[in-house]
Amino acid sequence: MPFFKSFKKSLPTSVQKDLKSQRCGLRHTVYSVSGNEYTGEWLEDEKHGRGIQVWKKVGAIYDGEWKSGKRDGYGTYSVQIPGSKEYTRKYSGGWKNGKKHGYGTYFYNSSAVYEGEWNEDQRSGWGRMYYENGDIYEGEWMKHKSHGQGIIRFSNGNWYEGSWRDGKRNGDGKFYYSDKALVYEGFWVDGVAKCGTIEDVGWDKTPAPPKYQFPKLNLVDMELVLREAKSAYQDHR
Repeated sequence: MPFFKSFKKSLPTSVQKDLKSQRCGLRHTVYSVSGNEYTGEWLEDEKHGRGIQVWKKVGAIYDGEWKSGKRDGYGTYSVQIPGSKEYTRKYSGGWKNGKKHGYGTYFYNSSAVYEGEWNEDQRSGWGRMYYENGDIYEGEWMKHKSHGQGIIRFSNGNWYEGSWRDGKRNGDGKFYYSDKALVYEGFWVDGVAKCGTIEDVGWDKTPAPPKYQFPKLNLVDMELVLREAKSAYQDHR
């Protein structure tokens, strides 16, 4: 009975050496000529999986997930405190293709913090922003600006709830003056109230009530007047 020996075709020596030289799997720290260093997982010579990247000159560290050489998944980005060897967290959350994406928290400083959704490195979607002066905005964002429906609570107790566009009050909304217990409800254009009504909601119990009460409105059709005024502003936009 004849015997046939199987034949295995081997790769060229140059290709074998190239494959062996590629970083794949878990490796020890790899240093670059610029002084940067990476410790973590690799796939086909690219950072892939879990890893820590240190940028020496910039003074920053990323600890998290990678995909095809870019930050992708969940990770934390920290920067070095000037004049110190310590690092402070700058961003924790989702990444995609090297950019902030999904839900994450960004620390502008110890007082100003944004937590919410991101899209390609920009605040977009739902989010809450704590400003350094004590104001708090919660609502929709688009390309780093409040856009859509949202509410802002000012540090002095006043608040606005309604529509936003390009970072300004635009459209229908309510503004509450806490010190005078007054509520303005109406239409806004580029941050300016254009037409609406003001109602007192307990003016006599506030720390700084208006000197005079608002007179009674005697319009035959108040809603019609407001609609016409609102329509006039919308037609000129």
